Amino acid sequence: MTMNYRTSLILSFLLLVVVCLSAFMPSNQALEPKFKNLKVLPKNISKDDLDKIMDGFKLGLGVKCNHCHAPMKDNPKKLDFASDEKQEKETARYMMRMTSKINKKYFHDEKDKDGKAKVAVSCITCHNGKTEPQGG
Repeated sequence: MTMNYRTSLILSFLLLVVVCLSAFMPSNQALEPKFKNLKVLPKNISKDDLDKIMDGFKLGLGVKCNHCHAPMKDNPKKLDFASDEKQEKETARYMMRMTSKINKKYFHDEKDKDGKAKVAVSCITCHNGKTEPQGG
């Protein structure tokens, strides 16, 4: 009986050590890039910053995510954010480059309270909540 108790105690201790060590091991998710197929946005963008930018697109164009993002092939109820299947996604990239150039060229001296360059022109500037810019 003492041998079984001792064996159980040793096995329990070893299991505890393995569990504790695994908590400090890097996960596969931490080793992989967070987002795939970013061509204009920084590869190391935070989820919060990416969400803010995407929310700006939704507001500026009056659309939902599926306007630019195609559904997954194996699960059409979910979006494949890395896919380039929809032309609207490439158009969004083009527009991001264009507004960035405009902001750098004409508003490069303007800074916000944190010292970052202010964005003076964005999607909503021309689109006003519509998918196509409204001429005036």
